[in-house]
Amino acid sequence: MPVQEQTEIEPTYYLRIEPSRGWVWLKLSELWEYRELLYFLTWRDIKVRYKQTVLGATWAIIQPFMTMVVFSLFFGNLANVPSDGIPYPIFSFAALVPWTFFGNGLTQSANSLVGSANLIKKIYFPRLVIPISSVISGAVDFILAFAVLLIMMLVYGILPTANVIWLPFFLLLAFVTSLGVGLWLSAMNVQFRDVRYMVPFLTQFWMFASPIAYPSSLIENDTLRALYGINPMAGVVEGFRWALLGTDTAPDSMILVSSLAAVALMVSGAYYFRRMEKTFADVV
Repeated sequence: MPVQEQTEIEPTYYLRIEPSRGWVWLKLSELWEYRELLYFLTWRDIKVRYKQTVLGATWAIIQPFMTMVVFSLFFGNLANVPSDGIPYPIFSFAALVPWTFFGNGLTQSANSLVGSANLIKKIYFPRLVIPISSVISGAVDFILAFAVLLIMMLVYGILPTANVIWLPFFLLLAFVTSLGVGLWLSAMNVQFRDVRYMVPFLTQFWMFASPIAYPSSLIENDTLRALYGINPMAGVVEGFRWALLGTDTAPDSMILVSSLAAVALMVSGAYYFRRMEKTFADVV
């Protein structure tokens, strides 16, 4: 009789994805596993941002430059707002460069989940990738605007100081702040679509609450300056001016408070985002 060969049946494995309950871990290791997706989403956001526009990436320069012109005309010339001994156009533009990076990142990340609704409903991936890619994509705009700032500094005969080595830290602080607020707003925007109408008002109010058109040196009391640092962008803006222009705003208690506030925003925003993540696919 012929001998029948026995075939082994390979076991079948199933991956069950269940919604989380209550407060959960951030699972940051998943971000590394999906790093290629983060790269492609970032590249997608960069391409889509200026697709079918006449001026393209030039808008990254026009936006802060025209705001600088308006500030110089009304605050610098008409209101005679002090500028810490720096020509007012440079004074304001040095603040508008990091502010534009922050403001655009906040706006893009706040609307990122709603804009990626089809992707969220089809496949599983760590949803944190979406707002993070929205903020990172603003780095291209920052580089272009920063190049214009350097050219303006050369025109005015101002050279960066040795403190410029601290500039990456202040840029990181702006990134952390933008991402922290973006995580809060993007998660809230899924359930409450009023958020998208609130974001422009919030951004505009935040800009005038930050020392962009005026110097923080107007606040002479050290305690009040430290409290002013609860606004993380106050530390970012004054840090940029100190690192590039050599203004008398060396890192002090205000920078420390700003750093702590930025970290608190990002950590709390990340946990809130992860808590609400289980509802995104059903509600968005």
